[in-house]
Amino acid sequence: MKFAAIDIGSNAVRLLFCNVYDDNGMVVFKKAELIRVPIRLGEDSFLTGKISREKTEKLVTAMKAFKNLISVYDAVDYRACATSAMRDAENRWDVIEQVRKEAGIKIEIIDGKTEADIIYSNHIEEHLDKSNNYLYIDIGGGSTEITLFSKNKAVVSQSFNIGTIRMLHDQIDKEYWTYFKNWIQEITKGYKPLIAIGSGGNINKLFKMSGRKLNKALPTSKLKNLYELLESYTYEERVKILGLNPDRADVIITASKIVLTVLKKADIEKIIVPQIGLADGIVHQLYEKYKSRKLIQQ
Repeated sequence: MKFAAIDIGSNAVRLLFCNVYDDNGMVVFKKAELIRVPIRLGEDSFLTGKISREKTEKLVTAMKAFKNLISVYDAVDYRACATSAMRDAENRWDVIEQVRKEAGIKIEIIDGKTEADIIYSNHIEEHLDKSNNYLYIDIGGGSTEITLFSKNKAVVSQSFNIGTIRMLHDQIDKEYWTYFKNWIQEITKGYKPLIAIGSGGNINKLFKMSGRKLNKALPTSKLKNLYELLESYTYEERVKILGLNPDRADVIITASKIVLTVLKKADIEKIIVPQIGLADGIVHQLYEKYKSRKLIQQ
């Protein structure tokens, strides 16, 4: 069966289709298709406090297309979640109502804790060595979610209004940035050594650019070298020479700064990047909801 997840982020809007099936008693989640549209709602929301008419129209158009694709793919169920940019927009309810009326998609604005919980629904820690401690880092355009795992359990989790779009436009207060760094340092005391788990579009891209094989950890030193290489190119060179998408070529630098800061403050030497994110977590929750309904009907 197929499920669909819509992630309305601060940098891009994504539609993920995922096949879910039973393989000898084990539930398998296999990505079928991912569509990404770089609308950058955060540039409006974080700078002016509102989503502009132009970007609202783009969002509506994207949602109409997504609704049609969900129908064509015969998805069992779908869910649309909006994060930091929509949370901060004064006219968020007007935008959501326009999308509902014109595209037939109901958008759910989720707070930082819910966003972290959905990402946690991927349960990547269950497939890792339970004797290790892990720091889960999810970096988006408007926020960063941090979760500390020890003995296969979440010890502490928090969402911060620190994201690639906010940093790109100098929207992060110095005191808040200092608080963020001190918090990382404080909560990771007593949980060394730590291994990082990274998610989000930019972290996924950095991992791909590193040339590391999937399920192989990326050393922090290698990530730092990659960041220095990227920074040595101009924006235009990152697009033309490195082949990065225009909407990725700028924020990949700020994403690198955020993740390297976390790794430094937590004294982490390597990061695992399982290529998952909010949309994957939405699919996991949709499947659990579907399974619960089936059990009730039996």
